[in-house]
Amino acid sequence: MNRVKLLLPLFLMLLNIICKGEIMYAENISFKSLEEIPESVLEKVSNYKIYFGHQSVGYNIIDGINDILQEHESMRLNIVETSNAADFKTPIFAHSRVGKNTQPISKVDAFLSFIEDGIGDKADIAFFKFCYIDFNAETDINKIFDYYKTKMSYLKELYPQTTFIHVTAPLMARQTGLKAAVKKILGRPLWGYDDNIKRNQFNDLLRKEFGKEKLLFDIALIESTFPDGSRNIHQKDGQSFYTLVPEYTYDGGHLNEKGRRIVAEQLIIFLSNLFTEKDI
Repeated sequence: MNRVKLLLPLFLMLLNIICKGEIMYAENISFKSLEEIPESVLEKVSNYKIYFGHQSVGYNIIDGINDILQEHESMRLNIVETSNAADFKTPIFAHSRVGKNTQPISKVDAFLSFIEDGIGDKADIAFFKFCYIDFNAETDINKIFDYYKTKMSYLKELYPQTTFIHVTAPLMARQTGLKAAVKKILGRPLWGYDDNIKRNQFNDLLRKEFGKEKLLFDIALIESTFPDGSRNIHQKDGQSFYTLVPEYTYDGGHLNEKGRRIVAEQLIIFLSNLFTEKDI
């Protein structure tokens, strides 16, 4: 009986922490579906030369686009893995790896190199994304952002006929459950917390700088929004930070079939809206 009395407070503490796990914050975010976009608009996406630089999450998104193409015959995107400017003679949705993971500056430089090697003279749309693994608790986000902003401004001036899109950094799911609760009690760090704070802060810089231009594709917003429109967040020091919805990932960072389709669908809609609102 004494042992039970001693363990009961610990059990209640663990239960309280576990129950607080995923915090759903009602923001009533809603996204359009492909069914709401006229086919004539969606068809236009197939008529442009697009380049997308990425790493592994980008492949998830490409897989999601291919999933959608199997269901929508009106979209005949010519998806090709290439960074060769010679392949941009006809409409194409080109994509390739850029830089190295954990080295975000290398991704900016790789994108810059591909654009200057000829893609910038031919592409209607060009963009790349960082990966969640490019940011951790020690990342100097201001240094990365300033470098990114400088290079993208340079490309925009050098290739005014190309529309450059900006993309927020993907997020990670955060550790929850019994193991996470025990770590909290012991004062040990949980994966997905401090690293996600840096990703959130970097994304806020992107939103502030490029959000008004309607040239920002917000992957982080999509990844952190539940199907019912609420947001997945964690809190620290009275602040709320967004995290990847667990049901969208198979390993805490990469997108599963559900997650990749959701992001891919919103990318297609984003591009269709861009084509509608902006004469490229």
